[in-house]
Amino acid sequence: QEQFVESGGGLVQPGGSLRLSCAASGFSFSTYAMSWYRQVPGKERELVASISTLGGSTTYADSVKGRFTISRDNAKKTVYLQMNNLKAEDTAVYYCKTKLGTSVWSRAVWGQGTQVTVSS
Repeated sequence: QEQFVESGGGLVQPGGSLRLSCAASGFSFSTYAMSWYRQVPGKERELVASISTLGGSTTYADSVKGRFTISRDNAKKTVYLQMNNLKAEDTAVYYCKTKLGTSVWSRAVWGQGTQVTVSS
């Protein structure tokens, strides 16, 4: 069974930092691009960052550019999200995600989510 285990969330003050990890099992991690999403209750799930299979190409939402960095270690089958200069509006549940194919019908695999709370 393809799955992710997420960790690294928690409570942090504004301006602080957190590093999220997402470890994969059950599939060939290195052949898939990865993404981080976040969601606040009552709002749509938002794409935060994406990274290509080898890590050479990354994209970020405008709201996190310059503050967040996505990276991956294919040997460890893990994708990371380094979050610096956190703001209250970054508070959300963060999910890692991939899609097992390029077709519109390809199945997506989601992590369980990890809570990030930014509060003074």
